[in-house]
Amino acid sequence: KVGNVQPKYSIQGDDNLQSMLVGTIMRKIKSRTWKKQRYFKLQDDCMTIWYKSKKAVSVSDVEAIRDGHQSEVLLSIADEFPADRCFTLVFRGRRGNLDLVAESAEEAQSWIRGVRKNSGVFQPLLNGTPSSSGLPRWIGDWFRKADKNNDGRMNFKEVQDLLKMMNVDMNEHHAHRLFTVRMADKSQSGSLEDDEFVLFYKMLTQREDVLRVFQEYSFDGQKLSQSDLEDFLREEQLDGMGVQQQAEQLIERYEPSDTAKLLKAMTFDGFLMYLGSAEGSIFNPQWRGVFQDMSQPLCHYFISSSHNTYLMEDQLRGQSSVEGYIRALSRGCRCVEVDCWDGANGEPIVYHGHTFTSKILFKDVVTAVGNYAFKVALVPQTTGIWQQVSEYPVILSMENHCSVEQQRVMAQHLKHILGDKLLKSTLEGKALTGLPSPEDLKRKILLKAKKIGGLEESFNGMGEDSQTGEVSDEDEVAEINEDNLHRESICRRKSKQRLSKELSDCVVYCKSVHFSNFKHSRIHSKFYEVASFTESKARKHLRETGTEFVHHNSRQLTRVYPSGFRTDSSNFNPQEMWNAGCQIVALNFQTAGEGMDLNDGLFGPNGSCGYVLKPSFMREVEKRFDPEIPHQRDGYQPVVLTIQVISGQQLPKVNIKEDSIVDPLVRVEIHGVPMDQSKQETRYIENNGFNPVWYDTLRFTLHTPELAMVRFVVEDYDKTSRNDFVGQYTLPLHCMQQGYRHIHLLSRDGTRIPPSSLFVHIRITELG
Repeated sequence: KVGNVQPKYSIQGDDNLQSMLVGTIMRKIKSRTWKKQRYFKLQDDCMTIWYKSKKAVSVSDVEAIRDGHQSEVLLSIADEFPADRCFTLVFRGRRGNLDLVAESAEEAQSWIRGVRKNSGVFQPLLNGTPSSSGLPRWIGDWFRKADKNNDGRMNFKEVQDLLKMMNVDMNEHHAHRLFTVRMADKSQSGSLEDDEFVLFYKMLTQREDVLRVFQEYSFDGQKLSQSDLEDFLREEQLDGMGVQQQAEQLIERYEPSDTAKLLKAMTFDGFLMYLGSAEGSIFNPQWRGVFQDMSQPLCHYFISSSHNTYLMEDQLRGQSSVEGYIRALSRGCRCVEVDCWDGANGEPIVYHGHTFTSKILFKDVVTAVGNYAFKVALVPQTTGIWQQVSEYPVILSMENHCSVEQQRVMAQHLKHILGDKLLKSTLEGKALTGLPSPEDLKRKILLKAKKIGGLEESFNGMGEDSQTGEVSDEDEVAEINEDNLHRESICRRKSKQRLSKELSDCVVYCKSVHFSNFKHSRIHSKFYEVASFTESKARKHLRETGTEFVHHNSRQLTRVYPSGFRTDSSNFNPQEMWNAGCQIVALNFQTAGEGMDLNDGLFGPNGSCGYVLKPSFMREVEKRFDPEIPHQRDGYQPVVLTIQVISGQQLPKVNIKEDSIVDPLVRVEIHGVPMDQSKQETRYIENNGFNPVWYDTLRFTLHTPELAMVRFVVEDYDKTSRNDFVGQYTLPLHCMQQGYRHIHLLSRDGTRIPPSSLFVHIRITELG
């Protein structure tokens, strides 16, 4: 022990942690002009960093550590402080970064290594195996929080406080019973030490719901023989092939008792560990990596896409920052937006035109995209697992409002900064008959913008000799006119825009064009042309000519973006656009909520690579699919989804009042074609966020299961006002595992909130 607490790691021999415990003076940087020295010190718990006497940072909240000038703020002072003294702490969710400059390169490296070690960002679980060294971090956190007087023990009052922190409403008599000699306080000292706390915790986490399942399949009620486990996997989990080998692997991986392992059996503890693991979760780990065919044309994929990527807040006065690009790309986004305007000193700038949003340099945006397009980062919705986010192409969607002179500067920056990453010509050996595939375009950045002439002229070397050309100028801001508001003040500008040949030549497979109608498109449009629609225009086309819209999207790319009226950066529901096969459905990544939950859910599978293959009936030109009448398509096979919501585990508190306990209910939402849109709720459980039990069954009929997304939402019921959000999890129907499964809940920001989960039973059966 160090002092009266148990740190997560042994400090003996760890020079980095020793140095951090002593503390050091570093500069905290907020801007080029705000640079203040602060004393930073790691506390004895090895999980908290204090600075400026009162402020604290929890190491467990750190998602990534970037060394060098890898933030907008540190880039701005690069001429003042060398890269080897600079580093950035990036926090989970939407919290701002902490940019620091150490007094020496050695001190910087000591803090970088120490924080990385203690935050666990470089320590993934091996094959999903639970750690055998000590308790999970969150149990230790509970112990420390409850141990108010830091004596390494918990008296009865501290235990009562702990129950409140754990969101369990337990009467005083029951709580005192846990304290008796017969139960946890074996030393009869009137307090719990750490080992007694483990027993106390085990008693609190009894799972009668899981025990019921265990005993149903256990021959003797004490253990599952390998044969018992095989029966469970075959009959409940519907694991057909290789059940014998799977049972052997699960015992080897999750059974904590060596004696049971020798008997080829699984105890209840092992069974509980398996059901709480990735293999026991609702998401099928088979679909975690890239598993889809990535060799089809770009237009055959849904593409994770960001709207006004540079904005960190709202659309009128919000901050513009390259951090928006870094965060979007690190989440697997593969299409980012850049609004370019003339800036001072001949340097183009990026901001939301005609608003009070702040401005950033175009060259800084290009640098960030070049640095982070294919960088190693944390995989969304997982803990501590690092991999290359995606090698598949990034599309730079450009809205160009610049003069010809500054367009030339933009072209120079794109070529100079991106180098070989920028796609400057058609792929060698590829005929001009269709779009290349994500596989063909690996590690390439494509510019989507207006272009002089077509791809054929460039391919045949017949392009214009002049250095500029004219293209029609249709400002997206004009789309606010879509609902006949402000008709006089904001009218569609159909004028001509001068375009520099240098910038035009950077556009290869993604030429931005005006859309007339589907008939005109069918006859005249080229495979490399991309039309953009506001959400309301896309809805209109979907409603009036759904089949034509789907057909159009089987041949070329379409981009849909939020209405100009969404000045708060809110999002529309992307599902209705995916129903039409629209590939580039651009969302405000900075805004949490249903829209981003669905986006994270759709793009979580397939390696979180930002590309998801559309169903075959949306890719094949000869197929006719109308999302309004899905039963008329070839291969129509509806299914019934049955979900039994059994229980919840340690749901987070949402009300800051100390004596407040959650009254949880679970809502299951189906997002898909209009016939499948549905939601059902369980009843609410009064005053129990710790281990609520429902056993409520919900049933849904799905007519297009290939497009269905399932969203589980937990809310705190309130009869007098709107329910409070507690947690959610969203995934495609086809990625769900059947049987008894845990759902590991995510916060509003889409980050994990361990140990909060739901326990459910899933069945998917064909109808008729």
